[in-house]
Amino acid sequence: MSRISIDDLGDLQRAVMETLWERGEASVHQVRDSLGDRKKLAYTTILTTLQKLEKLGWLDHRAEGKSYVYFPTRSREQAGAGSVKRFLTRVFDGDAVAMFQHLIREGDLSEDDLREVRKMIEGKRKEMRK
Repeated sequence: MSRISIDDLGDLQRAVMETLWERGEASVHQVRDSLGDRKKLAYTTILTTLQKLEKLGWLDHRAEGKSYVYFPTRSREQAGAGSVKRFLTRVFDGDAVAMFQHLIREGDLSEDDLREVRKMIEGKRKEMRK
C-alpha cells in the first residue's frame, strides 16, 4: 500500500474520498451523482480517479453485477492522523503542547469547546492510570 498522504491527493481525489467516507461505498455513477454540485464530470473522469486511488491503496472494489462498487481502505481518521503528525512536526517541531497552547490562545473556542477539551484531558488521564 502506498504511503501517499491525503495532503498529496488532488482536489478531485480528495472529493471522491470524502464521498466514499460519507457513503461507505459507491459505484462510479453514485460517486459522479454525489459530486453533482461540481461541474458535470465525465463518467470516465470519475472512473479514472477511482482507479488511481485504488492503485495508491486508498480504495478497493468488489464486483456487483456488471459494475464495480468502490470502498475506502482507510478511514477518514487514519488519513487525517498522518497529516496532523506531519503538521505537528513541520510547524511545532513535534511539540504537541506548543500546538495545543497555540490552538487555545488563538482559537475561537466556545465554552462548549473548552468543556469538551477538559473532558478529553480527563479521559486521557484515566486511560494513563490503567
